[in-house]
Amino acid sequence: MGKVAVVTGGSRGLGKAAVLALAKRGVDTIFTYHRNATAAHAVVAQVQALGAKAQALHLDVSKPETLDDFVITLHTALREWNVSTFDFLVNNAGIGSYSTAADTSVELLDTMYAIHLKSVFLLVQKTLDTITDGGRILNVSTGLTRFVGPGHIAYACIKGAIEVYTRYLAQELGPRKITVNVIAPGATATDFNGGAVRDNEVYNKAVSNAVALGRPGQAEEIGDAIACLLADECRWINGERVEVSGGQRL
Repeated sequence: MGKVAVVTGGSRGLGKAAVLALAKRGVDTIFTYHRNATAAHAVVAQVQALGAKAQALHLDVSKPETLDDFVITLHTALREWNVSTFDFLVNNAGIGSYSTAADTSVELLDTMYAIHLKSVFLLVQKTLDTITDGGRILNVSTGLTRFVGPGHIAYACIKGAIEVYTRYLAQELGPRKITVNVIAPGATATDFNGGAVRDNEVYNKAVSNAVALGRPGQAEEIGDAIACLLADECRWINGERVEVSGGQRL
């Protein structure tokens, strides 16, 4: 049995790209999806075509109270592969938001907190005894914690908290040789935020003009970066924020 990864939000976008990039490296993945079971099963088939294994499990990270039941399901999935632990945890699932400080609602703040911080914190907590010593945890942040994108204040603030959490967790898990890092993608052409970067020609051009390499990122490029950060070659990278933006707003 090779390495096993757990990836949240793996049926689309960056999560899907990460699952496929890991499969190309021989890593089997248990990934979560929220709404689209058909898309999730299609990713499983793509992974199998690459010679690796995958399972898709339902999880709504906006409801952290469901994590206990999810962890039970995760343990069952691992047993189906005759293993009791996994090697990599990628906390990727999330949604975007658009609001200013003046018009951000309590409901939006609560949703951003539940999805991007509380669920991550609790999922790690509830799976610490299932992650192998010497394993990897990779949290997903955003370039918006370094540069300002008007209208993204709630999303960026919560992602900033994940970056602080990452450093603390890296210190706490050091005795187990588990590395903990955070990847911060720049603007990427996916369906995130309604596909704004991918589908809005004006926005796409504005992003391209702000990136040193002259274009937005592609999901596959972020997926490859995630797989690289989980590889043995990156074993000495720990407690770090790694931005993957093509040089956005330098």
